[in-house]
Amino acid sequence: MTSPQAGVLVLEDGRTMHGDAYGAIGTTFGEAVFSTGMSGYQETLTDPSYHRQVVVMTAPHIGNTGVNDEDQESQRIWVAGYVVRDPSRISSNWRATRGLEDQLVEQGIVGISGIDTRALTRHLRERGAMRVGIFSGADAERTPAELLAQVQASPQMAGADLTADVTTPHAYLVPAVGERRFVVAAVDLGIKSMTPEQMARRGMEVHVVPATSTADEIRALSPDGVFFSNGPGDPATADAAVDLMTAFLSDGTPVFGICFGNQVLGRALGLGTYKLRYGHRGINQPVQDLASGRVAVTAHNHGFAVDAPRDGAFDTPFGRATVSHVCLNDDVVEGLRCLDRPAFSVQYHPEAAAGPHDADYLFDEFATMMETARAGRNA
Repeated sequence: MTSPQAGVLVLEDGRTMHGDAYGAIGTTFGEAVFSTGMSGYQETLTDPSYHRQVVVMTAPHIGNTGVNDEDQESQRIWVAGYVVRDPSRISSNWRATRGLEDQLVEQGIVGISGIDTRALTRHLRERGAMRVGIFSGADAERTPAELLAQVQASPQMAGADLTADVTTPHAYLVPAVGERRFVVAAVDLGIKSMTPEQMARRGMEVHVVPATSTADEIRALSPDGVFFSNGPGDPATADAAVDLMTAFLSDGTPVFGICFGNQVLGRALGLGTYKLRYGHRGINQPVQDLASGRVAVTAHNHGFAVDAPRDGAFDTPFGRATVSHVCLNDDVVEGLRCLDRPAFSVQYHPEAAAGPHDADYLFDEFATMMETARAGRNA
């Protein structure tokens, strides 16, 4: 058995960790973030919201179930780099068609293994998410000063406009399962494949449209509702998406947003956004619905949040709105609801592949909202 090539991880504050090359050999840069999920690494890797991020897995053993063709959230791996402690030597799941490292190599994803990911996660919690570089093979042989200079010259996530990188170039249709009850236009800001599937299961015919679509192009579909997806980047750059959201809030079209879509709704309501210290990523984040008191364990992937008043309803250009959900770990706003318009959003992922499924009822709420709006139009 040949010895693995050396790998070096360098954070922008100078902390350096040595390990083994994992995946493709070379160099990569991105924002270092950590995911606390114990499972679902394939869904994480293929989530477009992780574009330009180097993901550190806090679970120590990664790759044991291999890779299959059914669980991908998009057509490619989106993470900029991958950091694991103990990669599995074999795949032991009946659905696996190939190994995880083979997939990383095939798609040119540079990673590193054999480092103390727990220590790295603690560092990021204390210092905050920051730029990082992973170097392997000949690239790892440069001097520490040269490697650090490269990391510090790489782009930051704050101010990054990444929607154009991840949105679909052409509209496509996900048919309703069974009877078609509603038509939904889903604005692709970095959508995951499970999202339109969840809507389709509820009788929604989903037209996934590029983020560059105009309000008139979307209205031409005669949608019962408009959905704004998750996605990467800084919401402060999402002016086009905010303009779209504003158009549909103005004409009373039912609107549902998740993750990046929650931040877009917040901006359309006149609220600000800000960068979290290290963000929420993983499938074990507790969120409370303030109206019911119900607590759901939810899937997250966000480094930005909405800055909204927490003392009851507040005024917006579209009537009153309120914070609907909060994270119980740190009190971050996790949802918004308009009181005078048919619009709501959550900061987390109710489609939740690979789980949990506590929050998938929100798709039923979207259906109810569209049904109520239709009844109002026909009255």
